[in-house]
Amino acid sequence: MKFFLDTANIKDIREGQAMGVLDGVTTNPSLVAKEGKPFKETVIQICEIVNGPVSAEVTAPDLEGMLEQGRSYAKWHRNVVVKLPTTRDGVKGCKTLAGEGIRVNMTLCFSASQALLVAKAGATYVSPFVGRLDDISTSGMTVVREIVQIYRNYGYPTQVLAASLRHPMHVVEAALAGAHVGTMPFKILEMMFHHPLTDVGMERFAKDWEKANLKDLEKAMK
Repeated sequence: MKFFLDTANIKDIREGQAMGVLDGVTTNPSLVAKEGKPFKETVIQICEIVNGPVSAEVTAPDLEGMLEQGRSYAKWHRNVVVKLPTTRDGVKGCKTLAGEGIRVNMTLCFSASQALLVAKAGATYVSPFVGRLDDISTSGMTVVREIVQIYRNYGYPTQVLAASLRHPMHVVEAALAGAHVGTMPFKILEMMFHHPLTDVGMERFAKDWEKANLKDLEKAMK
């Protein structure tokens, strides 16, 4: 499974890239606004850091506006993937942009039926929101599994991008479900490194090494 960071924070993206496990980035208007920098400048900067897909979301609510913004975004950098909402106009926009060779990530997907529509429209990615479904007492991971199975049944090339992942187990469950991509905040990626037995083991190794070196020093002083 590929790992994307769901952020527009340049520092976190650079650190994720340095870890050697980052495959791409997803952004949205809220994440970019949080950083307080111009949208285009931020997206291009991210594209120059990450050698992988970078989703840039349109803000227009209507089809013509989505198409205008999407075509513009796609010219900014080869890594840009246009992010459209899973609405009627969004699906229409996906069909048009995909037909023009522009990669599209269909976001705000909450059901397998929506995912089936965007696959038929030629989406490169579909983003089911796991955490937000869990918030309304619906199993987000069940939706991911359903989408993966449907795509396998019919050979759709659309990749399942599990979004709204809120803890490491969401990442593991998405991988077990067969999601092609998991996108997560930087803090979730950091949490995946931690395990109490790893910490205890490192501490024990350090103490044993210190004792061994101390004995060697005592021998040398005799």
